[in-house]
Amino acid sequence: MNVTLAAVIIIAVLAVVAALLVVRKKMGGRPVPATLRPGQPLPRFAAVDEHGNALDSSSLEGAPAVILFVRGSWCPFCSRQVRNLTAHYKKINELGARLILVTPKPLETTRRVAEFFDVDFEFWLDQDLAIAKQLGLTLPRGVPSDYRGEYGDDTLWPTSLVVGADGVIRAASVSKLIADRPNPQRFVRVLRSL
Repeated sequence: MNVTLAAVIIIAVLAVVAALLVVRKKMGGRPVPATLRPGQPLPRFAAVDEHGNALDSSSLEGAPAVILFVRGSWCPFCSRQVRNLTAHYKKINELGARLILVTPKPLETTRRVAEFFDVDFEFWLDQDLAIAKQLGLTLPRGVPSDYRGEYGDDTLWPTSLVVGADGVIRAASVSKLIADRPNPQRFVRVLRSL
């Protein structure tokens, strides 16, 4: 009888593990788009800074950069990611890198976030998700219904890039789930290896 009970428990555990693996696979990992994979040059894209000035990604060459595509201040996971970055900002800055947050949120909201965190991040605005669409990072209907009036329906998949001074992507990750974000220490390690 003990052998039968043990066998039932083992089969149940294996079934649960198999079910979790199937669910994880169906939720899927978000692959990094081919144009953003390490070894590729950073694609050229246009943005606007928090003061309304036109920017171009080609202006990043000459210094390494950490570029984070964040959904907005309404997203608790993005807010936590930015808060976690404040502890590593000084190290990133000491390594000569720029820290850029690209967001689809309205410019006025971007300014409020910059003031709230009181850290010298660069905030770039992705108007109408043009950059997210170009780079394959769009998340259709990803904005919760409570925020759609201000932010619209669509947003982007949270994405992190480390780009060398030569404009080549050295590390890239796209969130597999809405809640996951890379550890900021990873950015520091990659920057130290450049």
